[in-house]
Amino acid sequence: QVQLVESGGGLVQPGGSLRLSCAASGRAVSSENVQWYRQAPGKGRELVAVIGHLGTTVYGDSVKGRSTISRDNATNTVHLQINNLKPGDTAIYYCTLDMSWGQGAQVTVSS
Repeated sequence: QVQLVESGGGLVQPGGSLRLSCAASGRAVSSENVQWYRQAPGKGRELVAVIGHLGTTVYGDSVKGRSTISRDNATNTVHLQINNLKPGDTAIYYCTLDMSWGQGAQVTVSS
């Protein structure tokens, strides 16, 4: 059984940075794709970033160029760094692996 726990969310000022973490148990994060999605109030779920089992990365257009997804095999954790945060980045961020989802981490970008 795969369990995912997101952390690192919070309130950030515009222009700031945030590093979200997705700690996995029950499956190695290096075994298959791990994806980050986000859902803003009143909107559908949006793909933010993916890291493949071979380490390849893909980013959604909304964060491309200011985001980095990475993987720590030793701690079985996937990180998502987003820089130059904008109010439009306000959302609940979820990680997913093997059709399992975490509970989400709230990110609020506001001055």
